[in-house]
Amino acid sequence: MSNQIAVTRDAKETETWSLCWQAAVGRDLFCHPAIVQRIQTRLIAAHERRGRVLIDFIVLPAEIHAISQLRVGDSVAGVARSFGTVVSRWVRRVQPLRSPVLAGPYSAQRLDSDDAVRQEIRMFAWRPVFTGASPKRNYYPNAALRYVLGLKPSRDFETEPMLSYFGDATKAGRKSLTKWLAKPPSVETWRAWEMAKGLKLAIGDDGSGQAAARKVEAAAALLIAAGGGYGVEGALALLAKWVSTKISPSEEIDLHVGNDALAARGRALVAGLAVAHRLCSAATVARYFGKAKATLSERMTRCKAHPADRLILRAAPQRIAEEVAALRRSAATPSGAAERR
Repeated sequence: MSNQIAVTRDAKETETWSLCWQAAVGRDLFCHPAIVQRIQTRLIAAHERRGRVLIDFIVLPAEIHAISQLRVGDSVAGVARSFGTVVSRWVRRVQPLRSPVLAGPYSAQRLDSDDAVRQEIRMFAWRPVFTGASPKRNYYPNAALRYVLGLKPSRDFETEPMLSYFGDATKAGRKSLTKWLAKPPSVETWRAWEMAKGLKLAIGDDGSGQAAARKVEAAAALLIAAGGGYGVEGALALLAKWVSTKISPSEEIDLHVGNDALAARGRALVAGLAVAHRLCSAATVARYFGKAKATLSERMTRCKAHPADRLILRAAPQRIAEEVAALRRSAATPSGAAERR
């Protein structure tokens, strides 16, 4: 039996992480049937030390994901790297290639709330369907979900930690979990999730005006996904639209062509948000609008001294994305179009 302790919500004692390992190009984590079960067993064994709890996991041919709760002070890097090293050794024995087995060491994102954990459980559940590894959510065999739903004997994996996020009793928890998983994530949500984990790279300016792919953090990933793809320019267009509604509520202004003080302020606010959320540099924003970086930077400094602008610059990416989505829905309805006329 596992030595895992019961899951606890005390943030002072524990931290919950979403871990991800991605196979390198040309590598297959399912290169031998025995490896799949060994990976699961190793992942469970890595959480047998007291104070560690494996809440959820899924093993795919090119990805491994886990939700891991650790005591404060326990090294998430130690857990993730040692697991990745062992998996790499197993795969290399079957695929004796010189290239790396994993695309980088690992990705770790801290989950700061119960809702964040539940959202991640939903992403894990639907990942096999989204990637084409399984036709239905509950059919995929190499995931904790089948154990938790009672569709497969749990062996050494403890199902209580995951179920505790959905109810106190097993039956009630399974019912609540099934209801929670009923709706699949949107394409936009998948884009943001993949980019935040480095499974997909954002396409943007490399600093010299040339397009380049790079990993982005969660805030930037959310803005890029809301912009309609994997490109930074889509996110800048999203920010431009949102900023325009904030500084000119009665009439949307085109920040690309406007040459007055209001348009200059809007461009500076877009640049401020882009830099704050690590979307791109101010120089990239200047090139996007076709304006001089020195002028843009000067206006950015002035925005920081303006109380109303500071409020705009503190806006969370989720709020920006939701408000722009609402504007687009309104614009698509006959009543919204009539109001604009």
